[in-house]
Amino acid sequence: MSATAPARLANLWDDAKAAGMTEPERLVYRSNLLGSDKRVTNYGGGNTSSKIMQKEPPPGDDVRGLEGSGGDVGTIKLDGFATLYQQKLEGLKQLYRGVAFEDEMVGYLPHATFNLNPRAASIDTPLHAYVPRKFVDHMHPDAIIAIAASADSKALTQEIFGDEIGWLPWKKPGFELGLWLGKFCAENPDAKGVVLESHGLFTWGDTPKACYEQTIATINEAIAWFEGKTSGKPAFGGEAVAALPAAERRAIAARLMPIIRGLISGDRKKLGHFDDSPAVLEFVSSRDLRPLAALGTSCPDHFLRTKIRPLVVEFNPANPDVDALAATLEPAIAAYREDYAAYYARCRHDDSPAIRDANAVVYLIPGVGMITFALDKATARISGEFYVNAINVMRGASAVSTYRGLDEQEAFDIEYWLLEEAKLQRMPKPKSLAGHIAFVTGGAGGIGRATAARLLREGACVVIADIDETALGAARDELAIAFGKDFVRPVKLDVTSEEQVAAAYREMAVEFGGVDILVSNAGISSSAPIEDTPLSMWDRNMDILAKGYFLVSREAFRFFKQQKIGGNVVFIASKNGLAASPNAAAYCTAKAAEIHLARCLALEGAEHQIRVNTVNPDAVLRGSKIWTGEWREQRAAAYNMQPDELEEHYRKRSMLKRSVFPEDIAEAVYFLASDMSAKSTGNIINVDAGNAQSFTR
Repeated sequence: MSATAPARLANLWDDAKAAGMTEPERLVYRSNLLGSDKRVTNYGGGNTSSKIMQKEPPPGDDVRGLEGSGGDVGTIKLDGFATLYQQKLEGLKQLYRGVAFEDEMVGYLPHATFNLNPRAASIDTPLHAYVPRKFVDHMHPDAIIAIAASADSKALTQEIFGDEIGWLPWKKPGFELGLWLGKFCAENPDAKGVVLESHGLFTWGDTPKACYEQTIATINEAIAWFEGKTSGKPAFGGEAVAALPAAERRAIAARLMPIIRGLISGDRKKLGHFDDSPAVLEFVSSRDLRPLAALGTSCPDHFLRTKIRPLVVEFNPANPDVDALAATLEPAIAAYREDYAAYYARCRHDDSPAIRDANAVVYLIPGVGMITFALDKATARISGEFYVNAINVMRGASAVSTYRGLDEQEAFDIEYWLLEEAKLQRMPKPKSLAGHIAFVTGGAGGIGRATAARLLREGACVVIADIDETALGAARDELAIAFGKDFVRPVKLDVTSEEQVAAAYREMAVEFGGVDILVSNAGISSSAPIEDTPLSMWDRNMDILAKGYFLVSREAFRFFKQQKIGGNVVFIASKNGLAASPNAAAYCTAKAAEIHLARCLALEGAEHQIRVNTVNPDAVLRGSKIWTGEWREQRAAAYNMQPDELEEHYRKRSMLKRSVFPEDIAEAVYFLASDMSAKSTGNIINVDAGNAQSFTR
């Protein structure tokens, strides 16, 4: 099914490893093995169960319990499984009032909970419960869904699997489908599984290993059948346009993503993801791109993540006029919104939830690739992965039959399902910087790293830029472990290089979609009496602390104005920008230039909702790279003391008699970068524990 993956799924079951596990642990093991390959199931898709004997809480009788999973089977742990009494689930059949009332059955599931487990049961729980087998897998393999999404799905299932794997027509997940599965098993006692039209695969076994191996074998049988049927056939009607070289593809994505992001970030900002993998390029460059894309996806998991259909951006890679392409985005996005609103109006019911965000999630560009946008980076990436699953399904189905997307009304009834709406309403409130993208220069130093961590803690995605590649790698690893690798990117950067600054912003655009916050923090320090200050020292201070701040700000403004959703700049200047210091003329002058540059930018940015403010630290020694070299010795010499006496000297010198740490600066940056300071621009916050010389008025 996939042009890049190995032909067959490997059997990863390890008898020695499984032998020492309890039955619940084997359920986790089986689930994680299945979820380790996206050809078996997509992220967050599918579920597994085991009907096993568990010790009842007091008085201590043995009972049969069902473990049904939710979440991502590839990473799920034992606490991710719901536990329910099988006999109570059987008893729910007596309460069922029919298809029109099946949603009410979800409310009964908590009454079947075993051992007060707080984990909510999946909507698929009845599907597992009413299959009369001890171990059950429900997966969404591309190869199986390609069969399930074919116009002659039932006939293909019979051709490939005979009577071993059955077939059931489309039915929305829920209690009724669970009853259908139970009836199928009763009527087909020798069957080992069933294909659900436009949905996925159920398989089962009498042991965890047998169940796992049946799942893998069934998928491999489908893969082998497709290989035999499609060998030598061009996918999607063959190539219509040639894909552009990789560098050109990324350059076009970097140009388009901030524009798209600005057009679709209304009440909440969006984050982007770019994919130009071979599977994506094959599809977006094909003859059948437009007719297949218009049909939408077939599997509920797919379209819940990707919407009813993608937006195909009209572009001719043989004549790549990117300026003309950029000009078409606004009307194309407006047309998509109108089409989505019409879909909602056609399909809505009296009790349907209000229309949600009408913008596309998936943007397909011929010869270039796929861009996806969502409210957070992980969801944008995962939405792209889901659409790759859909591409694989369309490739298989259209090669052996006619691909059929899910009926529009059925798709709407899933998307605007009241149970789905209830789940959305239970989502936690977004963090204050969710959806925001921050660019932090000097990101590997003490203040930069603390600032990145503070912004990440509030939900921002952060690009840390630094000239020190070793320190940059360490900072990236530390932040990725703490906040997740989706949310942080490193970029090696000399802020004095116009070309490197532009390239860094382009990289940020491809990785996240644009920029909202610039924290200009790259710094150096030097100390010498004026008569001993060489021109090279003067120029170096001016290059990094003045020109560097100018270059990163200029590029930020270009992106802010392109996005048209405002922006935020925070300069990390210094107390020395306001208060002169002995033997530091180059440094103090450059820092003063930063402060005045910020004032100028605040004037220019206001009409575009771009705020520019400054934080003035003083004597932040801990974690600072500039205090680890000659600067510490030079400042100590200026005050006639030993280097290790400096921190105490600065503490005592302050009015509040307190030391200043990187986290203190980061807190001020967060205040200025957040909506807490939404009505402030052109301001200075001194974080110096009090210094009368640096009072701004």
